[in-house]
Amino acid sequence: MILVLGVTASGKARLGFELARSLDGEIVSVDSMKVYRRMDIGTAKPSKEVQQQVPHHLIDVVEPSESFSVGLFLEKAQAAIEGIRSRGKTAVAVGGTALYIKALLYGLFEGPGSDEMIRAELRAQAQREGTARLHEALQRIDPEAAGRIDRNDAKRIIRALEVYQLTGRPISSFQKQFDAEQPRHDWTILGLRREKAEESRRMNARVKKMVDQGLVEEVRSLLAEDRPLSQQARCAIGYAEIIEHLQGQMSLEDAIEEIKKNTRRLAKGQRTWFKTFKGVRWIDVGAEEAAESVIERAKKELDR
Repeated sequence: MILVLGVTASGKARLGFELARSLDGEIVSVDSMKVYRRMDIGTAKPSKEVQQQVPHHLIDVVEPSESFSVGLFLEKAQAAIEGIRSRGKTAVAVGGTALYIKALLYGLFEGPGSDEMIRAELRAQAQREGTARLHEALQRIDPEAAGRIDRNDAKRIIRALEVYQLTGRPISSFQKQFDAEQPRHDWTILGLRREKAEESRRMNARVKKMVDQGLVEEVRSLLAEDRPLSQQARCAIGYAEIIEHLQGQMSLEDAIEEIKKNTRRLAKGQRTWFKTFKGVRWIDVGAEEAAESVIERAKKELDR
């Protein structure tokens, strides 16, 4: 089985597609937002034509009004992989959602138990003071976990703070024990890596392309649906900022700049996570290197 990872806009989708096509494989998407139907432009979802050429799994599996968890992802991903292998095909997992990748490689990290009273207090604090304030508290007690968790990810911030209150230990210390385990399956992991400035340039270009393709109209259409967007879907980068624009809270130009900034912040978190993954065969891509060259280099990595 092959896993292709990289920060957002790194070119991993193209590489995964070409590898799957050449190896008679099928793709398992490892992306927390591509699971949502009709959230196409803002998630850089592969086109229908691409999906017809190579079967894709874990795309368009839930409504935008529904929540989706890492546990549900793992359940569906394992079923998809078993199906692919039973057909004698190669499973090619592609994605950048680090928590999902980690679950795929190592299983779910459960950690200590929960305390509903602590959680309720932290949720109330988040409502009063904002999620960013809780993230600042996490930064003080567990900077390693804070570096991995987005400032707007209330669920994971609250869980990390809850673990600390329950045990007096940062959640990252439990995760290090978990990290020592070997991957659950025999994965060959390919990683795409570029110079940071080049990655930022590609991210900015992708945001512009999304807006040109109709991101604003896509978000407007989603907001007009009978069932409201789930909190998870509303917080997705690209959607959260355009929602604020459509609600009159910022201009379109400011919303676009916020998307670019938040995308770069996401990439920073992805880089931090990827450093913890063992056995990644990194392919350092040149700024002007053609996609065909990257694909050939990846194939050579698989052959060695």
